Amino acid sequence: MTMQEKRKCSRIDSINLLNYLYFEESEADANQGMGRTLNVSESGILLETHTPIEVPYKVSLTIGLQEDVVDIKGRVIYMKENSKGLYESGIEFFDVGNQALKVLRRYITAFHSGAID
Repeated sequence: MTMQEKRKCSRIDSINLLNYLYFEESEADANQGMGRTLNVSESGILLETHTPIEVPYKVSLTIGLQEDVVDIKGRVIYMKENSKGLYESGIEFFDVGNQALKVLRRYITAFHSGAID
């Protein structure tokens, strides 16, 4: 039995540092931290952090992609602790501006063409 891919967009394995804020409802009650992406797509990321970010918290991300920085909002759709004691959170984007989407697409295309290792 094969598992069907649930993702809307293809992902690339890519490590990028980022800052994040996470909150349940109000950004006024936000906590912040730093993490890194483990993979990236147009519709979400796999985020690795030192502290857990619970489902269904919302997150505001500032991600460095080569020379560009993008601000994106998303929602935690799953979280697990890995073998290193770090936390991996699947983030689904829900607020991606046109400029951020252009940067993501350019970054993913460059990765597929071999311009990024």
